[in-house]
Amino acid sequence: MNTVVWIVLPYLCLAVFVGGHVWRWRHDQFGWTTHTSQLLESRILRLGSPLFHLGAFGVIGGHAMGLLVPASVTAALRIPEHLYHLTAVWGGTLTGAMLVAGLVLLIARRFADRRVRHTTTPMDKVLYAALAAMIALGMTATVAVNLLGHGYDYRETIAVWFRSVFWFSPRSDLMIGAPLVYQLHAVGGFLFLALWPFTRLVHVWSAPLAYLWRPYVVYRARRGLVPATPPAPAAVRETTLRTVGERSHG
Repeated sequence: MNTVVWIVLPYLCLAVFVGGHVWRWRHDQFGWTTHTSQLLESRILRLGSPLFHLGAFGVIGGHAMGLLVPASVTAALRIPEHLYHLTAVWGGTLTGAMLVAGLVLLIARRFADRRVRHTTTPMDKVLYAALAAMIALGMTATVAVNLLGHGYDYRETIAVWFRSVFWFSPRSDLMIGAPLVYQLHAVGGFLFLALWPFTRLVHVWSAPLAYLWRPYVVYRARRGLVPATPPAPAAVRETTLRTVGERSHG
C-alpha cells in the first residue's frame, strides 16, 4: 500500500499533469483561458482576485522553499533553524489567510450573483472544492500542528521524499511516520496536479507578468469620443473635385 500511495500515485499524477497539458493545447486552445466573468460582476472580483492570487503566490513560494531547499543549504548560509521556523510558520499563516479570504470571496461571488452562477461549469465546482480541501489541509498543518501544536519537522521527512520522487529514487519509508494531515496534504497535492490541465488553471502558463499585482482584465468604456468619419473612396473624391472645378469655371 505504501508503494502505491507514495511511489505509483505521484508518478501517475505527474504523467497526467504533463500529458493533460499537451492534450489540452492540441485539442482545446480556444478553452485555454480564464473564462473571466468580470463584465458580469466586478465589485467582489476587485478584492477577491488579488487576495487569492497574491496569497497563492506566497503559498507556492513557501512550499518551494520548504520542499526544494534542503536543511543543509540553510545551515550552510548560517540561517538559524528557529528563525527559519518562525518565518515559515508566520509567513505561511499570513499568505494562507489571504488565500482563504480570496477563495471565500470568489466562491461567494460565484453563487451569490445569478449571472456569474450561470457561467460556472461543473469543472469549476470541482476545482473550487479541490482548492478548498487543499487549503484546509495546509492551514491545519501550519496553524494546528506548527503554530499551536508541538510542531513537526517536515524538512527531514516529507521534503526529502518529495525531492526523491523527482530524482527517480522515491523514499516511501519517510512518509510512514508523518502526521496524517501532512500525508493527506501530500496526496491531495499530487491529485491536484492531475486535475490542473483540465481546469481554467491552465491560464497561468499564459498570464502576463502584470497579473502579479493586478490579476484580472480591465475593461474601459470609451466615453465622449466621436467616431471619425471614414475617408471617401478615391473615385468619389475625384468626382467631387471635378464638379467643384466645373462650377468655379462656369
